[in-house]
Amino acid sequence: MTTAGYTAPSAFTTRPQLTGTFGMAASTHATATAVAMAVLERGGNAFDAACAGGFVLHIVEPHLNGPGGDLVGLFQPADAATPTVLMGQGAAPAGATVSHFRGEGLDLVPGAGGLAAAIPAAVDAWLLLLRDHGTWSVADAVSFAIDYAEAGHPLLPAVSATIGRVADLFRDHWTASADLWMPDGSPAAAGALHRNPAYAGVLRRLAAAGADRGDRAAAVDAARTEWRRLLGDACDELARPHRHSSGTDHAAVITRADLVAAPARYEQPLSTGFRGRTVFKADAWSQGPALLAALRVLDPLPDDRLDPATTTGAHTVVETLKLVLADRDAYFGDGTDAGALLTDEVVSARRADVGERASSQWRPAVIPGRDPWTPPLRRDGAAAAGTGEPTVARSGATRGDTCHIDVADRWGNVISVTPSGGWLQSSPVIPSLGFCLGTRLQMCWLDEDSPAALRPGRRPRTTLSPTLVHDGDTRIALGTPGGDQQDQWQLPMLLRMFVGDYTAQQAIDAPTLHTTAMVDSFWPRTWDPTGLVAEDRLGEDVLRGLTALGHAVSRAGDWSLGRLSAVAVDRSAGILWAAANPRGVQGYAAGR
Repeated sequence: MTTAGYTAPSAFTTRPQLTGTFGMAASTHATATAVAMAVLERGGNAFDAACAGGFVLHIVEPHLNGPGGDLVGLFQPADAATPTVLMGQGAAPAGATVSHFRGEGLDLVPGAGGLAAAIPAAVDAWLLLLRDHGTWSVADAVSFAIDYAEAGHPLLPAVSATIGRVADLFRDHWTASADLWMPDGSPAAAGALHRNPAYAGVLRRLAAAGADRGDRAAAVDAARTEWRRLLGDACDELARPHRHSSGTDHAAVITRADLVAAPARYEQPLSTGFRGRTVFKADAWSQGPALLAALRVLDPLPDDRLDPATTTGAHTVVETLKLVLADRDAYFGDGTDAGALLTDEVVSARRADVGERASSQWRPAVIPGRDPWTPPLRRDGAAAAGTGEPTVARSGATRGDTCHIDVADRWGNVISVTPSGGWLQSSPVIPSLGFCLGTRLQMCWLDEDSPAALRPGRRPRTTLSPTLVHDGDTRIALGTPGGDQQDQWQLPMLLRMFVGDYTAQQAIDAPTLHTTAMVDSFWPRTWDPTGLVAEDRLGEDVLRGLTALGHAVSRAGDWSLGRLSAVAVDRSAGILWAAANPRGVQGYAAGR
């Protein structure tokens, strides 16, 4: 039953919330979901399934993620008391220093080009998960991706459109990218089969590495070693000067020496309580603690102030997000402690900072003994009003987006992973590999005083932010693409589920919103003091009410914001469920 006074969910949902007892998968692409289910049907567990689906995402959503990128995951084996973070965010190379970039005439890390490449960690993270928690061989896990890379997969319209926006860059500067994505001189057509034999060859080499070891774990480690060796080719290619989003030519600084150690590992998550549940996120090298802080600020407020479908609720949610995102930019970074932002004292002060009108100020929290770092508050440059696919300029600059996959199995294992980076428009394709490196270093600042400063060996403060929730005996895994909007879109979903008593599918379908009044994590790092983006389905009364409160409202259409998905396992009832996002018309859930 819906909470009294809270906007009731629509009786219509775009698709059913799936329930079953065998297995569930949900992702941003139907093919990846189908592959994950195929793995479960063949006896694999949730971790095998997520890994196989993750490699397929490289093929089917190449404009949103790639092998040269990164990932963040949260997973929980059935017999574990708490979740674990799958850390697949690579660090800055040894040569990536503030002084070097400044010496190149740059005041920001470019948004496209090899200088922005962190050490690739996504593939290593998938293999680490497979070794320690999966049951399949590397050959089995990558077999689906090999087939699609060799035989081809129908190209999404968004992929073709992305290639079209950078076609001139590819023709004039990144000719290897043109060879792969524009083989006939023009962008590959939507719906056409696209093949990537070079990447298929890479996967075959990973599958073959250590196959004669007779030990599954040793074979996976051999594949991890082979992967780092193959990446050396990328370092050699990008060491030659090439065009960056800055409009200038630079050589990458990543070298083979940066690839000696395997980058992926496990970490313990942070957590907080909310309305009787426990919510888990990665630490402050991600933006995850901002969601925890928002939930703590909102927890004791009356239910009607937590309803995103009303003017009061939407205003409260957005003003809270502006505060916790200011804290993100003032205090978050690899090695920093987000715990102070979750203390009762700081949370109470932040709750008092939520005013009756839209604030136009950048307001970080006051933490005893720590001075907030103030980022440049740039207002020049276009702010992203909607998401869908990444906004890509002719220069190759992108505000970034990504993909997502969730899996739960009949044994009670559950996992949520957000892979990203290495988009086809990130940097020039490495011909021998069939993919490019990522651009995650653009989230680092060229200011030594910043907690997220560019420093060799330090991870960029990533936007990737999956979530795992304990709701009694139920374990819920969820997440979304969306850069700076990832936790912003997850917050209304969680509020509707845990305050409004919506199902996950009802919460995903419900109209949503986000703020642009934070410092953009992507080049050119702009800030919009009162920007608020909302789906038109919130309604005229709510949108006009928000405008009257001082918000600069941008209307994004009826179905444009958020690409959330979720799965869960209710251990006491023995029931699994899954829900997926209709926006973009490519995300699906499957299960039985």
